[in-house]
Amino acid sequence: MNDLIVRNASLADGRRQIDMLVRDGKIVATEPAIAVTGIPELDAGGDLLCPPFVDAHFHMDAVLSYGQPRVNQSGTLLEGIALWGELKPHLTQQALIERALQYCDWAVAKGLLAIRSHVDICDPRLLAVEALLEVKKQVAPYLDLQLVAFPQDGLLRSADAWTNLQRAIALGVDVVGGIPHFERTMQDGAESIRLLCEFAAERGLMVDMHCDESDDPMSRHIETLVYHAQRLGMQGRVTGSHLTSMHSMDNYYVSKLLPLMKEAGVAAIANPLINITLQGRHDHYPKRRGMTRVPEMLALGIPVAFGHDCVMDPWYSMGAGDMLEVASMGLHVAQMTSQAAMHQCFDAVTHNPAQILGLQGYGLEPGCHADFVILDARDPVEALRLRPVRRYVVRRGRVISQTAAPIAQLSLDGRPQSVNFRLG
Repeated sequence: MNDLIVRNASLADGRRQIDMLVRDGKIVATEPAIAVTGIPELDAGGDLLCPPFVDAHFHMDAVLSYGQPRVNQSGTLLEGIALWGELKPHLTQQALIERALQYCDWAVAKGLLAIRSHVDICDPRLLAVEALLEVKKQVAPYLDLQLVAFPQDGLLRSADAWTNLQRAIALGVDVVGGIPHFERTMQDGAESIRLLCEFAAERGLMVDMHCDESDDPMSRHIETLVYHAQRLGMQGRVTGSHLTSMHSMDNYYVSKLLPLMKEAGVAAIANPLINITLQGRHDHYPKRRGMTRVPEMLALGIPVAFGHDCVMDPWYSMGAGDMLEVASMGLHVAQMTSQAAMHQCFDAVTHNPAQILGLQGYGLEPGCHADFVILDARDPVEALRLRPVRRYVVRRGRVISQTAAPIAQLSLDGRPQSVNFRLG
């Protein structure tokens, strides 16, 4: 039995000196001064207790492959795609597994316990699919890994992609993906969306498409995705990732598009680190930021999450699996600096992606899984500012990662910071 009690925690909603009681890996109560003894205790010392971080958009098949077979000299999206094409024939299942498992260790240390990863299905060997299905099985005790069948080279542009995608789903991949803006024509892009959405609707699957990852304001496949989500009754099961062309669309068109997204129940995932890095490359000055319209979507009640997208791969040479870094970039790029907006950025790497992924038992309410993080910070705003150590990462009531707090931390109130674990 995984029993535990956390003492003297702060919560994101502003409550202080809160205790959390865990019985058999589930949260039983979250309230002040819980009277119980005889079980292990964590003294949070007033620090922030939050649910685990969730990455709604990642590419684990490419993670930690930076420099193979060569370095992306231009740092551009298209050179990254070309590099991945060069690397694919040399991939081995064991190397894919080892890199992914190493990254999952990084993720857990950062309090990241759920990841949706797109996996390229355009290689007829389906090496990456088989590798990540094995990784999913191995990490299941400590991390939820959700896989998306992703036709990196285009569903209709790549000869075997449609067959391979169906094979991947049959093997156990969870979500149907696509990349309509990478098809040869706008018409092919729209047709790929229709085929993929109908396939997913027939099987009761979720859809998550790389959609309009472009600076072209006429790349409007999100409109087609919204149409088919509405037509097929897939509200709450469809997500558009990136949506960077929306940054360049005229306001009148967006004023029509966003209510349609809301009506169709289509969620959005922005990837701030990568969107700000790869978009606007053809601009001189002024340069477009490239990230989609996050504040406007949130204002309408459209679910929006932030994803990490890449870590040390052909597209991005940086990254460490820290979703607070992702949220901080989103905050800056979208100018979300009000108190309410900064809390929304924190939600974009916790509650919002958990909702989009359909995670069951996520949160800090009684009945939820006892999955949580104790951060060396007082509240979400301080966490975004400091990107502090994750003192304790807990999964189903068990401490699975522990990091010593620094001797001193930059805090306005100068409060002492200590977390002590003892057996009751």
